[in-house]
Amino acid sequence: MQYKIIALDLDGTLTNSEKIITDETKRWLIGYQLAGGKLILASGRPTYGILDHAKTLHLDRFGGYILAYNGGCVIDCKSGEILFQQTFPRELLPEICDIIKDYNVGINTYQDNNIIAGKNVNKYTEIEAKINGMNIKFVEDFPGYVDFDINKCLLQGEPDEIVKLEAILSEKYKGTLGVFRSESYFLELVPNGIDKAQSIDRLLKMIKIPTEQCIACGDGFNDISMIEYAGLGVAMENAKDSVKEAADVITLSNDNEGISHLLRTLPRGFGRKSGHSKKI
Repeated sequence: MQYKIIALDLDGTLTNSEKIITDETKRWLIGYQLAGGKLILASGRPTYGILDHAKTLHLDRFGGYILAYNGGCVIDCKSGEILFQQTFPRELLPEICDIIKDYNVGINTYQDNNIIAGKNVNKYTEIEAKINGMNIKFVEDFPGYVDFDINKCLLQGEPDEIVKLEAILSEKYKGTLGVFRSESYFLELVPNGIDKAQSIDRLLKMIKIPTEQCIACGDGFNDISMIEYAGLGVAMENAKDSVKEAADVITLSNDNEGISHLLRTLPRGFGRKSGHSKKI
């Protein structure tokens, strides 16, 4: 097997527009695991929002991995062990809340099956809750309430507001936080040094799989690092243009069985230096 492990983003990649893993995709991914391959579900979602998909693909049986919070927490599904975790510097929360107070954005983090929301709850907060199957718990004093370890914060708002805050917070917290968009209306705030590529790299070294034997598939801005890192970087047809530019190949869209199409194509043995055309 040329590629021993596949890292899959969830929304816009593994799942279709209904946030469902289709039967066709499930069949091919189960077959890949039966043949000895491993899966990583690599998402900006909290762990709770990934568990059902891990169960659908039987990652506990086959020994797959969850990479949650854009890499802030890595879990071995067979043992349930947390292999790696980096927590958010909570002492920055009062300052962050002060910076965003004049913007029409929400801020949230996660606790058990709850989204802890501060400042305000908008339609994008509700989208986040629906995606993850979580409840929204609004708190007046967000920094005061969050007295427990967290892996990330998420800002939600209109795209023009998010772009402005991305520039402000990136400059303000350079070297302290990772600041990037996962969607046009979501701004991720994570501990410095956390992204999907770095966490996959840590995991591959632990389980002794070479980078060149890893595939990474995604569609969003936060997938670019792992697509560039992997032995084979795959963008979905529905991916952002910058994601496609970073990829080695482009598969079909998430609504057109892009992942199963990729797996059907794998026997061709394409790779970074194969000379194949970009679209498959």
